[in-house]
This record gives sequence, structure tokens and C-alpha cells, in this order.
Amino acid sequence: MTRRLAQVAKKVGVSEATVSRVLNNKPGVSEATRQSVLTALDVLGYERPTQLRGERARLVGLVLPELQNPIFPAFAEVIGGALAQQGLTPVLCTQTKGGVSEADYVELLLQQQVSGVVFAGGLFAQQDAGHAHYQLLADRKVPVVLVNAAIERLGFPCVACDDAVAVEQAWRHLASLGHRRIGLVLGPKDHVPSQRKLTAARAVAAAAGGELPDDAVERAMFSLEGGHAAAARLIGRGVTGIICASDPLALGAVRAVRRTGRTVPRDVSVVGYDDSAFMTCTEPPLTTVRQPIEAMGRAAVELLVAQIEGGSVPPGELLFEPELVVRGSTSQAPAVD
Repeated sequence: MTRRLAQVAKKVGVSEATVSRVLNNKPGVSEATRQSVLTALDVLGYERPTQLRGERARLVGLVLPELQNPIFPAFAEVIGGALAQQGLTPVLCTQTKGGVSEADYVELLLQQQVSGVVFAGGLFAQQDAGHAHYQLLADRKVPVVLVNAAIERLGFPCVACDDAVAVEQAWRHLASLGHRRIGLVLGPKDHVPSQRKLTAARAVAAAAGGELPDDAVERAMFSLEGGHAAAARLIGRGVTGIICASDPLALGAVRAVRRTGRTVPRDVSVVGYDDSAFMTCTEPPLTTVRQPIEAMGRAAVELLVAQIEGGSVPPGELLFEPELVVRGSTSQAPAVD
């Protein structure tokens, strides 16, 4: 007990006597100090006293599907900073192959009495995945916000980049450069953002008097290797412009072009999605559609805090406009023999 008092007191910057008053639910301590002591208990891994366990901690789960794609650390930085400004402490939960699952993280976060959870990508975007842990959060009335498109039935507020506008911008850019054989590299069939991108691509192709044939669409896991394999198939079918559902997929597409002895953008133009870190440093610099990460992350935190404070937040989607960033990976379509 004495060691716990000392550690918590040091963490918060108060006396052990003050910590003791909080743990024993005694008066004479400001609400701000009281909350700081309770948060320190959670962060240090100590159980709250029985009489205080009914209260939510000032912790917020931030659940990410991976850290290899630079877009997710970028979201974590924005969301974590915005949470800290609200006096909330983010608990980063990221999945690794063969490691702790998203559902396992939800169980751990519930044990910590978190104030809320932000999911930035994850199983909520996959129709065929298991979603029971989301229902568990809803049943416990834990505030939740989702970042980027989700399946419809979850009922949580969502902050998303407009996938349809993103593809329209990329497609029209390639079309303006004379590309007529445009292909897509998307995520799995049950991935909602990829479904939206495909629907938009078909619509914009039809509006221009053309069509998007089935063999111009390839699916892949979100990785450089997945992008390489998918793009190689498209290149073999004569595609001259490739729109990818993420920047790592696009980098894989660039590598696939080079492996065939061709060059980007002289022979094949490539467009990514996200504008994640270091895309200006690739060779060539990647043309991509930028997600407004800062605005989306701050909006997600505002929605979460409104719920934590007891406000009414309607379920549904808050859509943000993407921005096409033209760099060196796109150019005029090659002349047709």
C-alpha cells in the first residue's frame, strides 16, 4: 500500500496524504486532483478501491489495425494529442499477426473502465468479420467513435474521408492525362471503403461514356506485397493508369511496373490514397489522394468527448473532403500503337 501511494503521488505530483484521501473517498481534494490520481492508478495498473470502481477512468482506448502503414501512426498522433488536451489519456492498442485480437483489446479496455474507445480502421469496416465486441461496447454504453467507413448496422458515430470523391478525383486526373485503360487495386471484397471506391469508379467511368470492366479491378491485402501482385496482373492486361486504395499498395504497384522493365510514369501512372509520411521522398514522388487527418482526428475526439460528457451524438457519418496531390508518379498516357 505504501509503495502504491508513493508511486501514484510521484506520478501526479502531489503528497501521499492527498492520494490517500482520494483512495478513501475523503473530502478536501479538488476534482481535478482527484481525477488525476484516479487516472494515475489506471495507468500504473493498480485496481481502484471498490467504492470508486463504478466511475469511468480518464483513459480512452485507441485501437489501430497495424502500425506498418504510416497513416495509422499519423492518426494516433493527432487523436492522442487531442485527447490529452481534453485531460484524457490514450491507451494505444495495435494488432500484430498472431497477437492480441481486436476483441481481446476490447475486453482489456472494459476491465480498465475506459471512458471511451476510438477505432481508427479495423474490423468495423469488414462485413464478414466478427463484430460481437462492438455490440458489447454498445451494451455497456461505452462511448465509441469510428474513423473511416464502417458497416451500417453498428450504429456508432463515424468520421470518414469521402471514398467516392477520392476515386473521382484520381480517375478524372488520369483521364485528363489521356489514360483510357485505368485499373483499380482495392482491399478485400467485404471492405466497405473499397466497395465505395469501386462504386464511385464505375459511376465516373459511366458518366464519361465508358465502363470499368471486371478484369480492371484487383483485390489485395493492404501491403506493399499485395499491391505488387495485384498491379502486376493489371499491367499484364494493358492498364496504363492504376488507382490504389492505399499508399503502400501504390508503392507495390510502382515496384511491379519496374519489375516488368517499364517505368513510372512514362509507361504506367500510379495514384495512391492517404498521402501518408514520406510519399514526397519516394522515386518518383507519389501522386496520391490526401486524407485530412488533422481535421478528422480532432472531429473524432470532439464526438467522443461529447458522449463522455453525456451529450447526445446522433449515429451516422461525418464525411470529410479529400484532396488530390499531384506529384511525379502520373503523366500523359503512352501513345497507343
